[in-house]
Amino acid sequence: MTSPKRKIILAVTGASGSLYAKKLLDVLPCVINPPAEIAVIFSDNAKEIWKYETESNFTAISPVAEYDNKDFFAPFASGSCEHDTMIVCPASMGILGRIANGTSDDLIARAADVMLKEKRKLIIVPRETPFNLIHLKNMETLALTGAIICPATPSFYSKPKTIDDLVMTVVERVITLAGFETGIYRWMSND
Repeated sequence: MTSPKRKIILAVTGASGSLYAKKLLDVLPCVINPPAEIAVIFSDNAKEIWKYETESNFTAISPVAEYDNKDFFAPFASGSCEHDTMIVCPASMGILGRIANGTSDDLIARAADVMLKEKRKLIIVPRETPFNLIHLKNMETLALTGAIICPATPSFYSKPKTIDDLVMTVVERVITLAGFETGIYRWMSND
């Protein structure tokens, strides 16, 4: 029996760290049993930050479909959608706070609210340092409601040699949390 093709959402916000989102979009279509659809939403200034940090424009290539952040007619604005996972990467503290407080004032916050209310997977990748108490309380609220908080904190035990290698330590962790197989380095694994 084959597993159903998954549909996921990637929200890119205005936090620094567009390279994490770019690498996710490069790798997700290549994982074992890749998603059938990757819906992408950019916050208002995320595309400008993407362009500045990656020195490239975003281009949606199948299976990626881009949705406007004001489009409440997007399928995943409703709990009847077939999307099973949402990744917010990088996550600004502004969107993290709006999601934690149920302020569904744009498609990113609404889609995250849908994931939480439907008990689906919501992975939030905050890219901020240091955290203040408000940030930590919002993360606590989200963790208590079922979200996975995965800060963009690279690991070093795989001995990364380049910036891309370092970025991939976070990206591979996010992909694993989303339930996809990647063949990543695992600490003290004999495989």
